[in-house]
Amino acid sequence: MLLPVMMLLALTPQEERVVRTIDASRDADIALLERLVNINSGTLNAAGVRQVADVLKPEFERLGFRVRFSMMDEVQRGPHLIAERKGTHGKRVLLIGHMDTVFEPASPFQKFTRAGSGASGPGVNDMKGGLVVMLSVLRALHAAGALEGSSITVVLTGDEEKPGMPISVSRKDLVEAGKKSDAALCFEGTARREGRDYTTVSRRGSTGWTLRVNAHSGHSSQIFSERMGSGAIFEMARILDAFGRELQEPMLTYSPGLVLGGSSVQLSPGGESGTASGKDNIVPEIAVAKGDIRAFSAEQLARTKEKMRAIVARHLPGAGAEITFEDFYPPMAPTAGNRALAARLNVVNRALGEPEQPELDPMGRGAGDIAFVSEFVDSLSGLGMSGGGSHAPGETADLDRLPVYAKRAALLVYGLTH
Repeated sequence: MLLPVMMLLALTPQEERVVRTIDASRDADIALLERLVNINSGTLNAAGVRQVADVLKPEFERLGFRVRFSMMDEVQRGPHLIAERKGTHGKRVLLIGHMDTVFEPASPFQKFTRAGSGASGPGVNDMKGGLVVMLSVLRALHAAGALEGSSITVVLTGDEEKPGMPISVSRKDLVEAGKKSDAALCFEGTARREGRDYTTVSRRGSTGWTLRVNAHSGHSSQIFSERMGSGAIFEMARILDAFGRELQEPMLTYSPGLVLGGSSVQLSPGGESGTASGKDNIVPEIAVAKGDIRAFSAEQLARTKEKMRAIVARHLPGAGAEITFEDFYPPMAPTAGNRALAARLNVVNRALGEPEQPELDPMGRGAGDIAFVSEFVDSLSGLGMSGGGSHAPGETADLDRLPVYAKRAALLVYGLTH
């Protein structure tokens, strides 16, 4: 559904009040950010994720939202927070975020620190800053009476950085909310390049693959013989080399992240590490590789999988191989509806005196939760805090830009819900 662009020439009195409220709440917003960042909520720290949810729950309840937790014990993750206001006018808007970070309790990077106009801390940008922007938006709309009669659903997942499996369980609530909405807005960090903000209308997906090779084994003096064949590692090398040469196309990346081979291979329960054993005078019997695919569209992903299967099937003598795939995040394609939302955002930018935001190249950011709903609803990502160093110690956020992002998103939500 293509959403019409609103023609804002000047702010209404209600919108002006929204803007003033956000400017006045800057110190309170930063204080909430500090409080959230100082709670460790690494994805695997379910208790910490719950603690963040417990802090956020009353914030939404004070704004008239009905809040519940969706427990994820089945997939060994912390809860999701779901907040709803049901109204009678405007578009039904879904706001998306996540409460977890990549920094587990064992990380030495644990605390919020101020540094001039910026801040550093675990998740300060990705994406506790985005949670604060979202709440600043909703508080300002509430103060202006602009939430009355609106239909807004908030879904904050507790495992975005390392989703619980199966995805059908851990993303069920998000998908259901997307199917009931007219527009979805994700508050992960705003992409900022060389002093300019960008909109995110598309994101590549994430699919894992596992390649297993088996071959005859014996003394290395017999390799390449008719009886022995080429061994598992040569077969693995053939396949990976063919992947590198034959799969390349625009907007697609694929990478083997772990390769093991020898007389025996042992993978860890999660498949993220492993060991191999063998001897230099033995033809290797087994090889395993694990990697990922980042595709721009569902069609590109399907095409790449078929090419990979065909390459794997061209076995060297004495070897066999199979490849399996596990879809984690679907692609978010750049639809006309997504671009219409970006156009609406640029109308808001003009009204605020901010530069227009061009589209971000989808190669410039990773997969995200919004892709689970973009198949069903017009979607826009990257409305949260800007910063640097996400997923690494020293992660930063630009506090000076916090009110800008909140005002921008608030007027967008206001236009959609009115």
